[in-house]
Amino acid sequence: MTRIVYVNGHYLPEAEATVSVFDRGFLMADGVYEVTSVLDGKLLDFPGHALRLERSLAELDMASPVTPDELLAIFRELVAQNGVTDGMIYLQITRGNPGDRDFAFPDPASTPSTIVAFTQSKPGLADSPVAKSGIKVISIDDIRWGRRDIKTVQLLYPSMGKMMAKKAGADDAWMVQDGFVTEGTSNNAYIVKGGRIITRHLGHEILHGITRAAVLRFAAEAQMVVEERAFTLAEASQADEAFITSASAFVMPVVAIDGATVGSGTPGPVATRLREIYLEESRKTAL
Repeated sequence: MTRIVYVNGHYLPEAEATVSVFDRGFLMADGVYEVTSVLDGKLLDFPGHALRLERSLAELDMASPVTPDELLAIFRELVAQNGVTDGMIYLQITRGNPGDRDFAFPDPASTPSTIVAFTQSKPGLADSPVAKSGIKVISIDDIRWGRRDIKTVQLLYPSMGKMMAKKAGADDAWMVQDGFVTEGTSNNAYIVKGGRIITRHLGHEILHGITRAAVLRFAAEAQMVVEERAFTLAEASQADEAFITSASAFVMPVVAIDGATVGSGTPGPVATRLREIYLEESRKTAL
């Protein structure tokens, strides 16, 4: 089955889905993206992703080429045409193709945004065996630009971080700035100590994760104590548990940091329970 991709209002076979070499997303990383998970053929946390998309675009002074309702219709059509049961939809919106390369922004009246969306089929996404064993992370310096709260396509350093982790025999990297953990390469970071869930507060330093927001809400509803503040690697090394959250990993236990075991070295009860709650509750509200 040939994958169908959405490009600027058209549903095309992936081999025919192209974007200009002059597109500012390609030349300048001048664009934003979102990843929405699909379980049982339905979209998880779509309203949150649509809202964050609007915020990211506004922060870059870009107008959205689609309304949330139009975007929902596009996503549903992609799921249907590609027969996706479990997986993800990747969306990217750039400042478009001005016809040449220039640092100055083009006039949006004459240069429309480029919008691309495609599916990635991931059968059994919610039943990943890794969730039962946990992942290992290393720490790296956080040298990204200062507006990590905008979900831009500037992903070179996070990609390098993933490769650093792979080279070290780990699964991912936690980034550290001024002695404090900011986040993972593509996820938010947490530790658990004495029954308290600790994760960095919102700000320009981290992405405002949609899964993060949902997980913290569910944790509060389950009478779990949440502390939103920065934590150090030393604190993480003494934690009872650690975990990450993201749209594709949901809640994923972390069992080692920089080669040192976290807690018992196995997924802890808090992370395990939060994953169960998140999947159960998110499925109820999936669109």
